[in-house]
Amino acid sequence: MSQAYFAPNPDAGYPRTREADQRDPVLCPQHRHLGKIKLFKLLFLLDFEHFRKTGCSVTGLEYRAWKFGPVPVQVMQEWDDAEPDLAAAISIQPVKVIDYVRDTVVPRVPFDDSHFTRRDLRIIDELVAQYRDTYSPTMIDVTHAENGAWAKIWQDGAGMNEAIPYPLGLDDDRPSRGAILEIAGEYEAIRKTHRAEP
Repeated sequence: MSQAYFAPNPDAGYPRTREADQRDPVLCPQHRHLGKIKLFKLLFLLDFEHFRKTGCSVTGLEYRAWKFGPVPVQVMQEWDDAEPDLAAAISIQPVKVIDYVRDTVVPRVPFDDSHFTRRDLRIIDELVAQYRDTYSPTMIDVTHAENGAWAKIWQDGAGMNEAIPYPLGLDDDRPSRGAILEIAGEYEAIRKTHRAEP
């Protein structure tokens, strides 16, 4: 997989200087109890919070509505059979937790913040402060919030596996909604131009 999802993706919006095959574990070193579900929720919160502030995500991932919450399908597809770059950055280790086994994310490389903006790092620090010691079930209320982006698509299962558009993370009455959507449109135009270049 050529797109990074543990680190900023240069195709996510604004230009970034980054090799596409290099990944840094964004949330791994600072979080305890970091299994697959918690990782998916943290990535979702990072990307949607960044979109609310800037009109683009950090990772460029597409999230889909599944029963247990938003799922970054690219990450899910690579979870059991990691590409070499991901396997070099993290390992997935089974850990027995009471009556089940959690796949725990363990970093293999140190975190490198040089690929992130100050805003990215602020949001990451906020997520670390809020959820460092939290287990994934505690986070369900956050990612499944009534009238939240996931709930608007999920609709009691009618939206199973449907994409969750980033603009759904913006409240309709948010004063900056129009400006953020305009900026998001500009980023999309940049992405299309960038992809079209040889």
